[in-house]
Amino acid sequence: MQRLPFLLALIFAVFMTAGAMLFTVDQRQYAIVFQLGEIKEVIKEPGLSFKWPMIQNVRFFDRRILTLDSVEPERFLTAEKKPVLVDSFVKWRIADVQQYYISVGGDEMLARTRLSQTVNSGLREEFGRRTVHDVVSGERDKIMADVQKKADADARAIGIEIVDVRLKRVDLPPEVSESVYRRMETERKRVANELRSQGAAEAEKIRADADKQREVIVAEAYRDAQKVKGEGDAKAAATYGRAFGENAEFYAFYRSLEAYRQSFSSKNDLLVVDPSADFFKYLRNGTKGSGK
Repeated sequence: MQRLPFLLALIFAVFMTAGAMLFTVDQRQYAIVFQLGEIKEVIKEPGLSFKWPMIQNVRFFDRRILTLDSVEPERFLTAEKKPVLVDSFVKWRIADVQQYYISVGGDEMLARTRLSQTVNSGLREEFGRRTVHDVVSGERDKIMADVQKKADADARAIGIEIVDVRLKRVDLPPEVSESVYRRMETERKRVANELRSQGAAEAEKIRADADKQREVIVAEAYRDAQKVKGEGDAKAAATYGRAFGENAEFYAFYRSLEAYRQSFSSKNDLLVVDPSADFFKYLRNGTKGSGK
C-alpha cells in the first residue's frame, strides 16, 4: 500500500510519455517531424507515428485541393489597350511538403500571395496578347490552359501544384461597355441597311424579270390567239364559201335569219324600215327566191 502512490505516478508518467511520443497523421494531412528546428522526417502516409518528446516536434499541413479565389475582379489590358475586368479562381495543393516548408515556411497566406502574383502575371501576359473578342468568347479555354501551365511551372519551385485555373467572368468596365455597345449598334445598323439595300435591289430585279416574262407570255398568247382566230376565220370563210356555192338561196336565207336574230334580240328593240325593203324579203313571201 505504501508503494501504490509511486506506482500510480509511474503509470501516469508512462502514459504521458507515450502520449508525447505517439501522434496520428490524418489522410488529409502531411506531417513533418522536426528535431531541434531541423527537418528530421516527412510523413506522407496516414497512420500512427513516433517522435521523441522534448527534442522533436510535429507540424501538419493540408494535402487537400485548396481554392484561391480573388476577392475583387482584376483589371487587365488587352492587345487593343482596352481594359477588362477578370474574375478568376485557382485550384492548388501541396505537392512537395518539404519544399513547401523550405520556400514559404509552411505559411499558407504567404503561399497564397505568391500564387496570386504568379497567376495575375500570367493572366496579364495572356490578355495583353489578345483582343477583347478573344478574351470574352474566343479563346478563354486556351487562356486558362496557358496560365495554368505557366503558373504550375513557377509554383513547383515552392512545392505547390496548380490543379486548375478558371475564369469565372470577363466583363468590360462600365465606361467602356457603353462605347462598345454604341459601336456595335452602329455596326449592326450599317449591316441592316446594307442588307435592306441588297434586298430592295434584288426585289426590283425580280419584279423587272417578272414583268418581262409577263409581257413575253402575253405577247405569245396574243400571237397564238390571233393565229387560232385567223385559222378559225379561214375555216369559217371556207365553210361559208362551200355552203354558198352549193345552195346560194339557202345561204341567203340563213344570213337573213342571223340578221333577224341579231336585230330583234330584245323585246324592247324597235326597227323602222320600209316594208318593201329586201330586209323583209323572207318574211313577206315564203316562196323561195320569188322576191314578191
